[in-house]
Amino acid sequence: MNDLSKYILLAETGSDLPKEIAERYNIYIVPMHVSLGDETLDDGAFPVEEICNYYARTKKLPKTSGSSPEDFNVIFDKIHDEWPDKHIIYLAYSAVTTCSYQSGCIASEDRDYVTSIDTQQVSAGQTAVIYETAKLLEEQPHITLEELIKAVEVFCKRTKMCFVPDELEYLRAGGRVSNAVAMGGKLLSIHPAIEIEDGYLIAKKKYRGRMDRVGIKLVKDFTEKHNLQKDHIWLLWAIGLSEEIRRTIEQAARDYGYEKITWIQTGCVITTHGGPGAFGLVGLTNQ
Repeated sequence: MNDLSKYILLAETGSDLPKEIAERYNIYIVPMHVSLGDETLDDGAFPVEEICNYYARTKKLPKTSGSSPEDFNVIFDKIHDEWPDKHIIYLAYSAVTTCSYQSGCIASEDRDYVTSIDTQQVSAGQTAVIYETAKLLEEQPHITLEELIKAVEVFCKRTKMCFVPDELEYLRAGGRVSNAVAMGGKLLSIHPAIEIEDGYLIAKKKYRGRMDRVGIKLVKDFTEKHNLQKDHIWLLWAIGLSEEIRRTIEQAARDYGYEKITWIQTGCVITTHGGPGAFGLVGLTNQ
């Protein structure tokens, strides 16, 4: 980000923001948390494989939790000490899915240098909003706070995200689908497409078949449904989705006209809910 900018961006680890983007734009990250039994760890502080290993051993899902007010107090103080003249823009993980946004608001009550915005997105969807905001600040470092807030709200509305789990076992274990639905999905190779709407994760169209075919079809269907612009698409993958499948889907996206493709691997929070082998995509609607 342009050092002349008056702003510093902040988001949670649940955004799955790639390290290179965070470093390029000097974006700060506050941890969400994952509990493996009695042990609570910071999201991103341990390999995502541990999520799958824990479930394989115990048949219990880890529990995820949002960033606490104390997490925000620490990061707000750190940023303000390092950049006392800059305004912090906290681009929050969907407020209806976790306590992080509320925690950030509590911690910022006596800090007039913090503005919190609910992106109504998770994972790669949140990353897309962060990235568009960072690019805007690079291009317009002296933008007013009011103008910036309005621009971010537009980015949030234009950002569309969808993902399909490879299997429904993790959704079943988390109480999001019944045993019967999970078993039927496995037998029939059914993959529900889960979209983010107003911050909520909503099951939509069902796909059948292998994940490579599902991914190719999803790219086409979701692009057409939301009239996504084709200059950039974010492709989301969870551990367990093979490199071969990723190559196949990426080539299909290029053949479909996408110019820039960025892959994002799901971190511990999203993997806990969607399970291994999941695939998703994020794009912005045409204006």
